[in-house]
Formats: sequence, structure tokens, C-alpha cells
Amino acid sequence: MDVNTDLAMWSNQLIVSAMIVYAIAMIAYAFDLFGGRELKQSEVATAESKPLRVRRTTRTATAVLDAPEGGTGDSAATGGSTAEGGSAANRGSGANGGSGHSDGEAERPRRAARVGTSLLVLAALLHVGAVLTRALSVTRVPWGNMMEYILTATAITVVVFLIVITRKDVRYLGTFVAGGVLLSLGLSITVFYTPAAQLIPALQSYWIAIHVPIAILSTALLYISAILAVLQILKARYEDRAPAWLRFTKRLPASTDIERVSYTIAAVGFITWTFTLIAGAIWAEVAWSRYWGWDSKEIWTFVVWVVYAAYLHARATRGWSPTKVAVLNLIGIASVIFNFTVVNVYFNGLHSYSGL
Repeated sequence: MDVNTDLAMWSNQLIVSAMIVYAIAMIAYAFDLFGGRELKQSEVATAESKPLRVRRTTRTATAVLDAPEGGTGDSAATGGSTAEGGSAANRGSGANGGSGHSDGEAERPRRAARVGTSLLVLAALLHVGAVLTRALSVTRVPWGNMMEYILTATAITVVVFLIVITRKDVRYLGTFVAGGVLLSLGLSITVFYTPAAQLIPALQSYWIAIHVPIAILSTALLYISAILAVLQILKARYEDRAPAWLRFTKRLPASTDIERVSYTIAAVGFITWTFTLIAGAIWAEVAWSRYWGWDSKEIWTFVVWVVYAAYLHARATRGWSPTKVAVLNLIGIASVIFNFTVVNVYFNGLHSYSGL
């Protein structure tokens, strides 16, 4: 079957276009996370400082005039200031709970985050277009080699992220999602680039449309969970010691909230990875007449499963701190990356489908 080189070229052009938009989206999200929102908060504090002093002065004078005999105006004034400070503290923490944002900050529109999300949607459309044109150029599924796997996996990662933010505001992940996808696409068209071609005989099976997409979805879920685990560790450190270099984490939810979302996504990723492992074994029996042959790819797929099983077990048992559990999550994503890159490229076996 011939390859449509024009569509393959259009796919490459769409990849480059998506990368440009991803880069701009990453910058917009970075402004929201590291700079823009803190600037807005300081502006709110500056604008409100003078009226607040006027209110306190007026309330103090009133307390002195109205103080009963035997009492002191200072105590009344102190009580008023304390009450005002307490109410201000309540206003700052009540509506937002563990989100880590003050009311004044929450009420101000997060323009950089909205711009970043809009750009991310545009980049995702270009990205999906690149996947579709690549598939049409060879009239098959677009995950027959490492380059195509990266292309499809990153597209699904962005789609999953966009779906998640419709349920929960995790736009603070945007910098890392867009940045990770940008880096991966750059590798896909340089280090892992493979010209459009037909599948090798070993992959010409209907199982490629079952086994590989679930593996791609698992990778996307586990990557997003790992990003959350990193932010959870940083946020927990800031809550304990408040180092100056982690001040940006003040804009994040509480570490316990981040950990909960990370765990939920990882649990779903573990389920899909389990299906990947089982489907791979069934495909192996169809292709090579055995379910398990201790091939390097099979071993490392099982290693990934064991690591995430340990993560879920450690999270469910007592004695493990949330930070230690998050480290297991990071070990898990490191094993996924090792399985995809080093094992595919440097380990000889029946699963050598990198296309390089």
C-alpha cells in the first residue's frame, strides 16, 4: 500500500505549528503561575491599604470616646483591630478553603490562565490534525513506531488535561503539560523521527487497535499524576518551612488536595495499565503462541505495574507520609519513560518496534 507523502508532509507541518502554539501557551500559563497572579494580589493589597488605615483610625477614635469608666480605650481599640483582623482572615480563608487563594485574588480574572487555556485548545486542534493526517497518509492507526506513539500519546495527554479542567480547576498544571508536550514533540520530529511507512508484519493485527491505545491513555494519565506529585512535594515543603524560592506554591491548593487528585488519576492509570499488560499477553499468544516469554519489554511493563501497585498499597496503608508516597509515584513515571525510551531503543527483543 502506497504512502501519501503530501499528507505526511502536512502532518509534519501541523506538528511544528502545534509546537509554536504550545510554546506560547506554556509562557501564558507560566505568567499565571509564577508572576501574573502575585502581581494582581499585591495591587489589591496596595489599593486597599489606605482605606483600611482610615477605617482603623476611625474605629479607634470611636472606641476611645465610647469606652466605659474603668476600661481603657486601648483595649477597646485593640479588640476592634483584632476583630477586624479576624474577620479579614476569615474572609481570606473561608470561601476558598484549602485552595490557597485569597478572595481578592480569586475575584480578579486569571487572564493569563484563560489565554493559556485558549491557546492550548488551539494547539490541541493542530495536534489532533497532525495525528489524523499521519494516519491518513498511511491508511492505518497512527502508532506504529515510537515517533507516532509520542505524537498520539501527547495529543491524548492534552485532551485528558482539558477534560480534567472542566471538572476541577487544575490550570496551574498548564505550564508543565504544555512544556512536556512541547519537549516530547520536539523529540518526535528529531531524535525519534520516522518517515511515514506501512506496518511491519508483526504489527499487522487488530490487537494494535486495542492494546496500544490503552497503553497510550495509561501513559497520559500517569504523566499528569506525576506532575501533580511533584507539585504536591513542593507545596508540602512550603507548608512546612516556607522557603522563599517556593513562594509561587502559595497560588496552589493545599498539598493534601493536590495529593488526592494525583492519587485518583494514578489509580485510573493503574487500571488501564493492568488492561495493557493483559491485552499484551493475549496478543503475544496470538502472535508467538505463548502468553509470556520474559522478553525485555514484557518484563519492564510488569515492573511498571509492580511500582504503581506498590504506590497504591503504600497510599492505602498507615506509616507512609504523603511525600514518600509521592516519591513512589515519580519512580513509577520514571519506569514508564525508561520502558518507552531505553528498552525500546537499546534492548533487543521481540518488541523492537521503534522504527529507528
